[in-house]
Amino acid sequence: MMEERANLMHMMKLSVKVLLQSALSLGRSLDADHAPLQQFFVVMEHCLKHGLKVKKSFIGQNKSFFGPLELVEKLCPEASDIATSVRNLPELKTAVGRGRAWLYLALMQKKLADYLKVLIDNKHLLSEFYEPEALMMEEEGTVIVGLLVGLNVLDANLCLKGEDLDSQVGVIDFSLYFKDVQELDSGKEHERITDVLDQKNYVEELNRHLSCTVGDLQSKIDGLEKTNSKLQEELSAATDRICSLQEEQQQLREQNELIRERSEKSVEITKQDTKVELETYKQTRQGLDEMYSDVWKQLKEEKKIRLELEKELELQIGMKTEMEIAMKLLEKDTHEKQDTLVALRQQLEEVKAINLQMFHKVQNAESCLQQKNEAITSFEEKNNQVMSSMKQMEESSSLEKELKSEKEQRQALQRELQQEKDTSSLLRAELQQVEGLTKELRELRDEKAELQKVCEEQEQALQEMGLHLSQSKLKMEDIKEVNKALKGHTWLKDDEATHCKQCEKEFSISRRKHHCRHCGHIFCNSCSSNELALPSYPRPVRVCDSCHTLLLQRCSSSTGD
Repeated sequence: MMEERANLMHMMKLSVKVLLQSALSLGRSLDADHAPLQQFFVVMEHCLKHGLKVKKSFIGQNKSFFGPLELVEKLCPEASDIATSVRNLPELKTAVGRGRAWLYLALMQKKLADYLKVLIDNKHLLSEFYEPEALMMEEEGTVIVGLLVGLNVLDANLCLKGEDLDSQVGVIDFSLYFKDVQELDSGKEHERITDVLDQKNYVEELNRHLSCTVGDLQSKIDGLEKTNSKLQEELSAATDRICSLQEEQQQLREQNELIRERSEKSVEITKQDTKVELETYKQTRQGLDEMYSDVWKQLKEEKKIRLELEKELELQIGMKTEMEIAMKLLEKDTHEKQDTLVALRQQLEEVKAINLQMFHKVQNAESCLQQKNEAITSFEEKNNQVMSSMKQMEESSSLEKELKSEKEQRQALQRELQQEKDTSSLLRAELQQVEGLTKELRELRDEKAELQKVCEEQEQALQEMGLHLSQSKLKMEDIKEVNKALKGHTWLKDDEATHCKQCEKEFSISRRKHHCRHCGHIFCNSCSSNELALPSYPRPVRVCDSCHTLLLQRCSSSTGD
């Protein structure tokens, strides 16, 4: 890496020196066809590629120097024009081509040294793209930036249109650096003419860019005029809305004055009514004091009863919570046992399927055995026949040729017999396997019987659990009814009732108030003269006529069931 850095450093010095000498001889203006300029870009590309990290992607390995050059746009906002123009060029399809175009435009702007200095100053960002021993990460990078400052003297007129930057081969031509510089003076006038033409093309391209920017600004102005007209329309609509709101406000003020006058009149009327009511109140105050003493006594008695009821209610609530917890535990047990039943049934079905498969395999093995046994017997008969024929043939000496053929046949039959014996041994081994499978089948049947017993026991247990659940549900319903009876309806206050709930007659000193201990409403003595024993009270208490009939109906229906 050190040798490569040193070689590239020498090549960069040579290329910059030759380029400056040739440019000074040609009047400091260069075009794209100038050979030293092309070689300078090749050497610059090699310097930027030195120590570049390989980025792996789905398509393959990517090793391009355009990645670090894109950082200049973030670090230096002035370079954003170069990056956007490079990206907008339709001829460029690869990252290498975009990097070469970026170098061309930076040299034309005379800011190549400045941009590369910004990159080298931020080496912590370059470490993502370069190895630690790369040329751009070492001191040679700063030396190259110092060499590039001298190129700001040159005027480069480079046309990017029509140039195939993607497929150019970056090979350094060393022959240029061995030539004498004086040979370049011969075509000085011709190159000056070409420089003037290149400058003309460059000016035309700048004019085209300026016309495009003018068109964009004109479209923006049109858009702003449209938005301005829309805002004016919205402003007129808002002014109309404000006027309508002001009119509504005036109407509301008039209505407010009318309401105030009416309220003052109603206040005067209510004052007169209150005076009359005060007089009547003073008259009825004495009777009310006597009633208050009686009611106070009743209130003390009812407070005692209420405390007893609250204690009983707390006991009932504790019983209810215990019953709910027991119900939840029972439901969990039932769900778990149902899951185990489903799993056992699945296991039973699997065992049945395995039994069927084993039964079919045993039948197939037995049929194959029978066929093989029959074949063995047939071959043994044939062998006996051959042996008898062989004995006859040995007695007759005239038939030696036939004996030879018979011997060959006998040998062939003996081979077949050996093969059959091998097959029979294989069949015997299969028979042993079948016997093992039958043993397994018996064991599986035993397990099946045990599982069926377990299933039957669990089904009985589930039935018992169902009975317990039904009984507990009945108990819960009884407890709920008791709680309903304990809670009843809302216990009305004495101040809230002025009339009897049933006969709707007004209460007075003679017609006193009585609470129904079941529904909690207030009745007169005639409408609540009945007494019944309620679950929340230890002795019979006062009940209204409607609750009396309802409770009697419930008792009769429960006794009938």
